[in-house]
Amino acid sequence: MTAMNYQETLNWMFSQLPMYQTQGASAYKKDLTNTILLANHLGNPEKDLKCIHVAGTNGKGSTSHMLASVLQEAGYKVGLYTSPHLKDYRERIKINGKEISKQFVCDFIGANKGFLEQNSLSFFEMSVGLAFQYFKEKKTDINIIEVGMGGRLDSTNIITPLVSVITNIGLDHTQFLGNTLEAIAFEKAGIIKRNVPVVIGEYTSETRPVFQSKADEMQSDIYFASELISEVYPSDLIGDYQEHNKKTVLQAVKVLLETTSFQISEENVKQGLQKVVINTGLQGRWQQLGANPKIICDTAHNEHGLKIAINQLKKEKFAELHIVLGMVNDKKPKDILPIFPKNAKYYFCKPIISRGLDALVLQKEASEFGLEGKIYNSVSEAYAKAVDNASSDDFIYVGGSTFVVAEIL
Repeated sequence: MTAMNYQETLNWMFSQLPMYQTQGASAYKKDLTNTILLANHLGNPEKDLKCIHVAGTNGKGSTSHMLASVLQEAGYKVGLYTSPHLKDYRERIKINGKEISKQFVCDFIGANKGFLEQNSLSFFEMSVGLAFQYFKEKKTDINIIEVGMGGRLDSTNIITPLVSVITNIGLDHTQFLGNTLEAIAFEKAGIIKRNVPVVIGEYTSETRPVFQSKADEMQSDIYFASELISEVYPSDLIGDYQEHNKKTVLQAVKVLLETTSFQISEENVKQGLQKVVINTGLQGRWQQLGANPKIICDTAHNEHGLKIAINQLKKEKFAELHIVLGMVNDKKPKDILPIFPKNAKYYFCKPIISRGLDALVLQKEASEFGLEGKIYNSVSEAYAKAVDNASSDDFIYVGGSTFVVAEIL
């Protein structure tokens, strides 16, 4: 059989196997058996990696990229594994901001395809194996590993990190993780390992005891960043929600300095926070796409994240507000739509993935909350119309889903 090129390799990875992105609940596997199987098959590359493990409902992507940027500024070779990607699969696996090569992806799948098929590994499981193999071969100094979903049963949870980080808990992916804050906190707390310090970004009265009890059980030192860090430095990631993430990052760096031989100066921290986008290539976090009218896109897509984004939106000055909005069908619009402002013109659209929410359904649900607007055939059409309609002192917000932002970028 001839070797597959990059696009064929990707098509195989996406289509061959159940995948949470396109299929939702049926693709979520509730154990680590397959990941462990693959890791053993690859010779356990994860055992040779130094890692920081990052979980949480919101902010784990920004936090992971900030940590990577700070460590890059300190002169380290930093692996970064995140998900989902916005434009290209290779965004998920980077070293010092540079994406994994197409060749490496093709070679890895080519070499292991028989094994992957035979054991029906999921898209996410094979991606984790690929990342660990890549970081090992490229001899990274440290790796920032972002949890895909949950924590306890997430494919990334075969590592023993230097530090574990949990940014916060909100109600998201409830069909997989449980529908109370305590239940979700329990899943995320599953990344707390024996004697490995854990940093908690934000907590509530429901989630704090869950974290504390797991840390006690694992004899792990626990640090609540929001209580321990008062001063933060400015960052090029400008969303209001980054204030919490910065505290989490500063506390994680502090723990790393106290418990390992890594050397990170205050200047490295300052520079790292200022240069996240340059150092890591992060996109879609309160990202400005234009001025006059001001255009902002943001990947916030659940109640917790959207509340913060919309509060920030309310601080902006504009004549008229235009909102390009799309969602996926496993979110509950009734929880999310009340957050959005009524005094805006809406452009409803469906992202091009199979679990995109039909724009007509979205429009109908939105009108129940006093949000009025028209339906468009695609995200790009909705966006073009908003740009067309907006005058120079208006404001355009694009969001509701990571996938909507991906189509605009």
